Amino acid sequence: MAQVGDRIEDLTVTTHDGTTTTLSGLAAGGPLVVFFYPKAFTAGCTAQACHFRDLGAEFSELGAARVGVSRDDGATQARFVDEHDFDYPLIADRDGTVARAFGTKRIGPVPSRRSTIVLDADLTVLAVIDDELRMDRHADDALAALRAHRAGAAG
Repeated sequence: MAQVGDRIEDLTVTTHDGTTTTLSGLAAGGPLVVFFYPKAFTAGCTAQACHFRDLGAEFSELGAARVGVSRDDGATQARFVDEHDFDYPLIADRDGTVARAFGTKRIGPVPSRRSTIVLDADLTVLAVIDDELRMDRHADDALAALRAHRAGAAG
């Protein structure tokens, strides 16, 4: 599992709309919040992803981009975005490359841990949120970490 202070490899990824980009491209000069969820359209994953959507203005206020990652294919990710009106991209991590890079890949029927990693613009890990049961905790704790980082950088 990624730890605070680790630097994540700048991977090339494909988003739900077929766009190829990099993690640094998604960060676009600001923090990037990467949240992993096991499967689109399941109750817990939908709650987690919708909470990230609902707090979009707060993430924007802090200059942070958000991206969701699961092993679902691009078409499923695109339907998930459309059905729930997400204002951020989803990465179709079919082969688990992204999950492996962040240390969230699992062996067994659930392909990845429900984890959120907050990255600085240089892809250094600022915070790790790892909670399988409290879906809202991921976005809430990511915002708290971003606010703490901003306060530390200002002081």
